[in-house]
Amino acid sequence: MNPYVQNALHQIEVANDTIIKIIETLEESDLMKRPTADKHSIGELLKHIAMICHADLLISEGASGEEMSGFYSSAALNNLHDIKEALIKNHIILSERFSQFNEKELHQEMTSYWGTVYTRYEWLLEMAVHLYHHRGQLHAILVHCYKKDPGVMMFE
Repeated sequence: MNPYVQNALHQIEVANDTIIKIIETLEESDLMKRPTADKHSIGELLKHIAMICHADLLISEGASGEEMSGFYSSAALNNLHDIKEALIKNHIILSERFSQFNEKELHQEMTSYWGTVYTRYEWLLEMAVHLYHHRGQLHAILVHCYKKDPGVMMFE
């Protein structure tokens, strides 16, 4: 496996591991909490986070907007256990797929359904950034809106 891909996948694993540790501090009732009326609840945010690795992989492989809508709507993640399991499963899917790419394939440009063009490797970096962004949101919501510090080390 390309060492840069291996390192990027490791950082995604770090993000996922810390998200799982945060999930383990939550109660099912936390999923319904919505700190801002027109924004995602904690449960909706966690559902989105759990889907990132697989969803962004599909986007990076050229899935259409319609295909992505179907993908998102097919995910029945209604409790902490299901969210945690999806996070793990989708990380494995991403890791297995990216471990197969050779150097030429990593540099191949792929276009999203909205027109963004990145190399496959750039898409992998985007996925890491996407996870860390939402992990930060989740942590901030828990700490600042609900005074519920999960006490999880966020970095190695």
